[in-house]
Amino acid sequence: VRRKTAARRSPMAEFDLAYEAARSLRRIRPLILRRVEASCSSRFGTERWIETIEARLAEHWPRFFGLLHRLYGHHYDFFYYLTSITLTAIDCWLERPDDLYELDLRRENDPGWYRSERMVGGSLYVDLFAGDLARLRERIPYLKELGLTYVHLMPLFASRPGNSDGGYAISDYRSVDPRLGTIEDLRALATDFREAGISLVLDFVFNHTSEDHVWALKAQEGDREYMDYYHLYPDRTVPDQYERTLREIFPTVRRGNFTWHSGMQRWVWTTFNSFQWDLKYANPEVFRAMAAEILFLANTGVEILRLDAVAFIWKQMGTNCENLPEAHLLIQAFNALCRIAAPGLVFKSEAIVHPDEVVRYIGPGECPLSYNPALMALLWEGAATREVRLLKQSIGQRQNLPPGTVWVNYMRGHDDIGWAFANDDAEAVGIRPDDHRDFLNRFYTGRFEGSFAAGVPFQHNEDTGDMRISGTAASLAGLETALQKHDDALADMALRRLRMLYGMLCSIGGIPLVFLGEEWAVLNDYTYLDDPEKADDSRWVHRPRTDWKLYENEVLREGTLRHRHYEGLRELFRERKQHPALQGTEIQILPGENGHVLGFLRENGSHRLAVLASFSELEQVVDLRGWRAMGLAHYFKDIFTGRVLSTNGVVELSPYELLWLAED
Repeated sequence: VRRKTAARRSPMAEFDLAYEAARSLRRIRPLILRRVEASCSSRFGTERWIETIEARLAEHWPRFFGLLHRLYGHHYDFFYYLTSITLTAIDCWLERPDDLYELDLRRENDPGWYRSERMVGGSLYVDLFAGDLARLRERIPYLKELGLTYVHLMPLFASRPGNSDGGYAISDYRSVDPRLGTIEDLRALATDFREAGISLVLDFVFNHTSEDHVWALKAQEGDREYMDYYHLYPDRTVPDQYERTLREIFPTVRRGNFTWHSGMQRWVWTTFNSFQWDLKYANPEVFRAMAAEILFLANTGVEILRLDAVAFIWKQMGTNCENLPEAHLLIQAFNALCRIAAPGLVFKSEAIVHPDEVVRYIGPGECPLSYNPALMALLWEGAATREVRLLKQSIGQRQNLPPGTVWVNYMRGHDDIGWAFANDDAEAVGIRPDDHRDFLNRFYTGRFEGSFAAGVPFQHNEDTGDMRISGTAASLAGLETALQKHDDALADMALRRLRMLYGMLCSIGGIPLVFLGEEWAVLNDYTYLDDPEKADDSRWVHRPRTDWKLYENEVLREGTLRHRHYEGLRELFRERKQHPALQGTEIQILPGENGHVLGFLRENGSHRLAVLASFSELEQVVDLRGWRAMGLAHYFKDIFTGRVLSTNGVVELSPYELLWLAED
């Protein structure tokens, strides 16, 4: 009987993961130690280096091995790739500069550093903001003046000529666009940032390369090894099978997900644009190659990598090839490898998908940081409706995150606005989702009576009616309309609206992120229509070139609208850094019957901060007596004005008033 049972038992059932992980490491360890001993960069002494790497391997190797085995254990040469990937990481670690080696040690002692209330972020295009990397270094005093401790540079690597999808068609992960500088300029900038207390954030285009990347060029030459870096098919048989369950990302630009390459006589998988070739992560050599690129960037001084288009990185027939379990395993495996070779680096996810899918990418072992696209949509939804019921429903269900993780919250960025709230949240508060999205599209493109917004449609699909919105925060919030009408009252209301919305970003839980230029209340820039390479992409309307004369003549001049807005944001950033209650993402909705006002409590240890935000241009009254039942204090003081409130009564709020209330 025992023989029959053993015969039926699958090989995997007998696979002892912990034992195999330990056995594999025993085999690879001599190769690691040889590299350490031979490294001319063992500047702290061989013993210290060996002690450091042994400690990291003891902590992270079992997880890394398990993840890689789940992805590639079925390959006959799995151990070869395990060794190759590991030694690639060790080589990158040994090349790590002294200051980054020390940064790694500090980050290991403070693994949640990015959750701090002192984190305040900005994002920018180098060419539009400063011209090039050298001149961006000269703007560091401005970034510090604004209060930033995190700066995200939009894609700056070498990309294909002409249309490069805004820099997301990467030709070389190790070369900077020559118009912006060199990789040495990037290293120098990262060093200057670090000395100024600013973490450098870069995009890592994870799903695809450009058709002119060296890997793609070798594939086009017929090199079988590099052809296997991509999804290539000799005819439409397999692509047509996949297409049955795939959606089109840019249906107004191109149809389908595959592009015919006449030189190779192959169909290439191109999810986004015809010149962006999807990588084949089912090939472990692609994992090794991309790990080397990630760690190279870590060694330039990047502290946070935004992983672009993570939802699409794994393909499986019969699915929509989005958010598959293997996509998560891949990111987790890269994360584990970085914990060994560059623990000062952390990942930020970019998954513009259903809110339930967004959170699945978030975790200390995957992406500790994540954009919060739902919050962006909900804040603009609340501004349009003057109601908080959908916002309250959503953040009550979805704002809290696992320990060791944090949101990155933003009002505007380089991209468009999609109405990424969950249908079930809308239905729970009596809203019909499709009708509501249609209303929001009409409101923010100025086609709804009484709208204050001046947004521009993006990717309007005439067949389905689907649309997204482009526009600067100031134009969407009503400042452009107010100035066109020469209406000071409307302009005042627009600035109140903006301050309240940015105050929400700074307090609701997560890192607030401002797209540089928005702090000056810049308006839509319609000159993009004059540029043939940009005219078909309305997102350029909110990507204007930074006008430093505007900063000198208006932003710095007291009494101007832009000075008021700029100083208001600086005040929010300063006050955020003074309140440990704003660390992390934990939030509790406060009781209140007024549907135009959101109240919530931020708590961290003994630190508490209550927030009230009015989404209405009318005065509002809020009953605070329910707060006492939650054990809150009798009196609160607004940290901006010193105004004292009692939880035994009601409070009157002026239009779009924002209160940050500390227990008094």
